[in-house]
Amino acid sequence: MTDVDKISMEIVNPRAAGIDIGSRSHWVAIGQGPNDFKEFGVYNEDLFAIAQWLKESGIKTVAMESTGTYWQSLYAVLMAEGFQVILCNGKFTKNIKGKKTDIQDCQWIQKLHSIGLLSGSFLPDEATEQLRTFCRHRANLLDSAASASKKMQKYLRLLNLRLDVVVNDICGLTGMAIIKAICNGEKNPERLADLRHHNCRKSKEEIAKALHSNGRQDYLFTLKQELEMYELFQTKIALCDIEIEKMLNETIDNDENKKQHYIEKKAYKKINKNTPKNIDLNLMAYQHFEGVDLMAIEGMSYSTVLSLISEVGVDGIKRFPTAKHFANWLRLAPNNKISGGKVLSSKVPKGSNRLKIALRNAANAIGNLKDSTPLRDFFQRINFRKGRVSAISATARKLAVIIWNMVVKRVPYQNPEEYLFRDQKKKLGLLKRIQKQITKFELESTDFQFVN
Repeated sequence: MTDVDKISMEIVNPRAAGIDIGSRSHWVAIGQGPNDFKEFGVYNEDLFAIAQWLKESGIKTVAMESTGTYWQSLYAVLMAEGFQVILCNGKFTKNIKGKKTDIQDCQWIQKLHSIGLLSGSFLPDEATEQLRTFCRHRANLLDSAASASKKMQKYLRLLNLRLDVVVNDICGLTGMAIIKAICNGEKNPERLADLRHHNCRKSKEEIAKALHSNGRQDYLFTLKQELEMYELFQTKIALCDIEIEKMLNETIDNDENKKQHYIEKKAYKKINKNTPKNIDLNLMAYQHFEGVDLMAIEGMSYSTVLSLISEVGVDGIKRFPTAKHFANWLRLAPNNKISGGKVLSSKVPKGSNRLKIALRNAANAIGNLKDSTPLRDFFQRINFRKGRVSAISATARKLAVIIWNMVVKRVPYQNPEEYLFRDQKKKLGLLKRIQKQITKFELESTDFQFVN
């Protein structure tokens, strides 16, 4: 038998272990022998017992699957004990043949890790991970508040109170004032209409016409319950905003390079009701990214920047060697499958994360811009050829590339056509009108008299 007939796999990680993560037990393998595996529980003492057994066995590096959230406690213990831990995607360890058992799983992971066939997943640093917890919890609270708002609208409709017809948002200033008065027992439509905010487009007379109730007490009771739930969620969201602000301030205050940067407020960036209150995200994002103004990109909102800070952070973006790697991790780049020199498929891979969703929302906002910008024109070209879904994905990928270049290469975003926001357009229009009047009346500088 010649050497051509033999294929040897080099051991890349000689002191490697594999762990099959479970909800009630963890299976740990340190080799391929019949006695090279053990089952452990999931309690805290069991996690330290795993670390102790691995130390006694001379293990230096460990590979485990990212199964749900069951891996996080064990991962933290092993990292604290000094092991090199590789957290891998479960789809890379599913090629085992024969009957699937926990023993075979852990030994298969150990074998793949020993010969270097497993790659680690991206994990943010500890500060970013903590901020991510607050931001994700806040997003869940917003979803719950939105659900309570929909139920309030449903019970108002069942009470024949068509508040949703005369106001754009029943949870706005006018809507909430009227709902609270209804829950407190007010039935007179004229008195309810008097609670109209001055910014409301509908008149008091039209609002009063929509507020004649049928008096069903069961629907009124459920409306009160949903109002209490909505207010509770708003209180929880406000407390969450305090924790987010505290985390951001702590990160910035501990870094002198971040603290030295300052930027003026952007009046043209809208702040909706779901944006964290009492937090200057424009300044904090500028300081967090060490002088990089991501808000200069049209379509970028405060929620998009907050998602970027909490999901990857500055150090996390810098861990991607190129912008293509960053876009590929976000699953925004086409997954080209080539065989025989032909491209068989170029679809965007399935799967999503919160940052990808935030960038797609920003891309959708760019597509809705009325004025021409390079990003908006790019969106419209793709939209014309392949449809809006493909245009959103392509523009989101372009945003990811722009963000990577701004953060890593320190390349400022420059719009060659100099996109103007709403307040800038007003100033420019005022200047043009003044210049037109000066030209019309042939005025000179001596004709102006300035009064202090």
